[in-house]
Amino acid sequence: MADLKKSIWTDEQVEIDAKERGVKPRPKETKSEIDERGAFIRQPNRFATPFGDQEGQLKAEKGRYRLFWAKGCHWSNRASIVRELLGLEDVISAQIVTHTGETNVYGWGFANQENHEDPVTKAKFLSEFYFNADPDYDGRATVPSLVDITTNKIVNNDYHRLTNYLEVNFAPWQPEDAPDLYPEKLRKEIDLFNDWLFPNINNAHYRMAFCQSLVAYNEAYDDFFNAMDKLEERLENQRFLFGDYVTDSDVRFFVTLARWDSYYYKNLGPQKKRMMEYKNIWAYARDLYEIPAFKNNTYFKDFSKVPKNQTIFNSFNARFADQIDYEALWSQPQTRRFLSRTPDEKFLRRNNKEKRSWKK
Repeated sequence: MADLKKSIWTDEQVEIDAKERGVKPRPKETKSEIDERGAFIRQPNRFATPFGDQEGQLKAEKGRYRLFWAKGCHWSNRASIVRELLGLEDVISAQIVTHTGETNVYGWGFANQENHEDPVTKAKFLSEFYFNADPDYDGRATVPSLVDITTNKIVNNDYHRLTNYLEVNFAPWQPEDAPDLYPEKLRKEIDLFNDWLFPNINNAHYRMAFCQSLVAYNEAYDDFFNAMDKLEERLENQRFLFGDYVTDSDVRFFVTLARWDSYYYKNLGPQKKRMMEYKNIWAYARDLYEIPAFKNNTYFKDFSKVPKNQTIFNSFNARFADQIDYEALWSQPQTRRFLSRTPDEKFLRRNNKEKRSWKK
């Protein structure tokens, strides 16, 4: 019998599987999410019901939810990092998704799993969870996706707030010394900062990569590099974005930094500066990378590699990704610890708040 786990999920087989399950082709951003100016306008999150105690809100429970995320997607990568930072691996299960076939016509799936199925839900396509929840859904099935495994329906794909729900609503299952990534007294400031970070840093690559006009490209380009200059200055005299301790905002900034010089640049054209040319930001990124949850969930080799072709001019990554030692590069020594009053502690711990203070 053939080893199904290692079998190639060909486009022909993907097409057969999709028809059997009633799965629709994935909409294309460059057609369905471009406005009249040629700018990329990201689709809204369709499943954004919050977690909470009020009627109609989602209830945090151990073992009920499964997180689907992708190695190359920074929106979902931040949820996987926070899940590990907070010690929720046994509370919320997780599965990494892959492309479906060579052309990925049907979006995210499970090509590296036996029979190309998620082992828990038996789905072959991420979009199945979306159609189970809403048969008329016509958008992209995106990651992160939080799925209720008792119904096989997606319940939340709101990457804006998902990490906050893990930080607050799933606190009863966090270890007593878990990091407090979203301190109550800083939540308003963190929310405002994250709202600024989204268009100027996190979504800037996509605004440049998917836009269809130079006007829109130049706006995104200027927004990104102006924001990087501000963040370089902010990190001159403080270890992390809000002082001595890692917060939710640091996770959000890190996932973009991890991909900028290693992956995103190939779609963006000439760039003003490499991320590594920002002295403070580059050292800050390496400081975060030292933390196991950041390192364990950052797959440089996977998201930097691109298929090699036979043309004369291959991309930088196609030629050199296998030769770059990302681990050594990101593990270079840095001296960020001396900016902190608690150099050996990067987190404000939930059970030790009275002994810690914030430096801003």
